Amino acid sequence: MAVPQIEFAGLVVSRLMVGGNPFSGNSHQPGSASREMRDYFTTARIIEVLARCESLGITTFVGRADAHIIRVLHEYWNAGGRVAWIAQTAPEMRSVDENIRRAVGEGARAVYIHGGWFDERWEAGDLADVDRALATIHGLSVPAGIGGHIPEYHLAAVGQLAADFHMVSCYRCGSIHAAKGETFDPADFAPALAAMGQLPRPCIAFKLLGAGRFDPAVQIPAALRAIKPTDAILVGFYPKHQPRQVEDVVALVQRGVAVPGVEPS
Repeated sequence: MAVPQIEFAGLVVSRLMVGGNPFSGNSHQPGSASREMRDYFTTARIIEVLARCESLGITTFVGRADAHIIRVLHEYWNAGGRVAWIAQTAPEMRSVDENIRRAVGEGARAVYIHGGWFDERWEAGDLADVDRALATIHGLSVPAGIGGHIPEYHLAAVGQLAADFHMVSCYRCGSIHAAKGETFDPADFAPALAAMGQLPRPCIAFKLLGAGRFDPAVQIPAALRAIKPTDAILVGFYPKHQPRQVEDVVALVQRGVAVPGVEPS
C-alpha cells in the first residue's frame, strides 16, 4: 500500500512529503554534519532519493526556490519524474517577489513564505512584506502559505493574512535563523500539534523529527493521531547510514491513522 494522497489547498498531495533540507546540506546539527550532508548529496543521489520516494507514493517535495534545487528538479522531471514541488522562498534572494515568480515559472505548484523571514516580520509588527508576498503568489494562481516556528503566530495570522496553508514547525526553533543556536525542546511538540488541529486551513508539520534528534517510531504516529485529515507531514531523508530510511518511514505512515485518500491526478 502506497502513501495516501489527500486534498490540500486545492492540490492533490501525498500525506507524507519529502523535505529538501538534507539535499541543500542544512542538517541543523552541530559540527561537520552539514558539510558531510552536502558532500553526500550529489545530484545523482538526490534524484535517486526522489525516485525512491515517488515509487512508494511520496508524490510531493518541499524545498527551496534556489538555483540548485531548481536545476536538480528539472533533471529529475526531464528523466520522467513527476513529483510535485511546493516551493519555500529563499530569504537570501534579492527580492522575495522575484523569487516567488521564478519558483512558479520553474514549476512550483504552491509557494510558502520562509519561516524565519515570517517570524521576524511578525515580531517586528510589520506584515506589509508578508501581505505583498502572499498577493504575489495568489496573482500567479497557485496556493500561498506561511511558514513559521511559533504556533501562536500561526493561530493569530488566521484573521490577518490571506494564506491558504500553514507550514508549522514542531519545535520553536526560530533560534536557528536568528543565529542563536540549534534549540529543539521536546516540550514544544505537543503544543505545535495542538495548534495544527485548531487551524482551519491545511497544515504541513515540519521539523517533525527535530532534525534527526527524535525517534520516528514515536513522532510520526503521534503526529498522525493529532493533525487534521487535511494535514500532511514533512520528513527529510538522509540514507547514508540508513539505506532503508525511506521505506521505514513510509511503513510508519502506513501503520498510522488511516485517512480517506484520493487518487493522484
